Amino acid sequence: MHCPNDRKMLLNILVACFTMVALVAPQATAQHCGCATGLCCSQYGYCGTSAAYCGPGCQAGPCSATAAPPAPNKVVVGNIVTAAFFNRIIGQAGSSCAGKRFYSRQAFLKALGSFPRFGRVGSVVNSKREIAAFFAHVAHETGHFCYIEEIYKGIYCDRSTTKNYPCKPGKKYFGRGPLQITWNYNYGQAGKSLGFDGLNSPETVSNNPVIAFKTALWFWRINNLQSKLLAQGFGATIRAINGGECSGANPGAARARVTYYTNYCRQFGVAPGRNLYC
Repeated sequence: MHCPNDRKMLLNILVACFTMVALVAPQATAQHCGCATGLCCSQYGYCGTSAAYCGPGCQAGPCSATAAPPAPNKVVVGNIVTAAFFNRIIGQAGSSCAGKRFYSRQAFLKALGSFPRFGRVGSVVNSKREIAAFFAHVAHETGHFCYIEEIYKGIYCDRSTTKNYPCKPGKKYFGRGPLQITWNYNYGQAGKSLGFDGLNSPETVSNNPVIAFKTALWFWRINNLQSKLLAQGFGATIRAINGGECSGANPGAARARVTYYTNYCRQFGVAPGRNLYC
């Protein structure tokens, strides 16, 4: 892929290129559920031990709270993610960017149909903050929707997870899509949840823009980023997506994410809230 010549755009792309998100999801096993002793079955049918699994909506196991999650509010996400908002982001990508011909607002909205709680929990302010946070990370990871795939196309096979998510010969599980989903176990879990063969055909994420957006929204959901944002602030979402940028390890990258977030919050007419950094 060719990076655009614009200096500002180049800086954003380089940040995205060299601070590639590992997207290490919580070690969870998709069982739907049938979890082993000591593991909780989350509201989405995954096994694990964190609050995302044992908290609200937990179906079985040592649940810490069994109350159903609150009903979605009446926010229409498409009325916030307008064509003008989306186009302002993708319009900053260079004309040679493959992502400019791949990503679209229509694909996002179609993917959104599978995630009815995204951007629809709590107050309207909460909704706008969540949408701003999601697109802040997307803009950072893809360079304003320039990149579909990461530049360094490593294999990303985590041998400790191959029993449940075997790495297939000749397949690479490098970053793809709006949040650059990475690693065999993420492809395996996302594929099972979304209805595609993530282990045998990880390239589906690069070829189908709706699936690409679905993997990003899936990652957002399975890592409980909605709750992290609303309870702890934007900084908690940076730590969940790329903890290597936190605690001063990569202040430029963290600052870029915060800049996107505060900018989008301003466009939506809401304050960004507290704890912006990690």
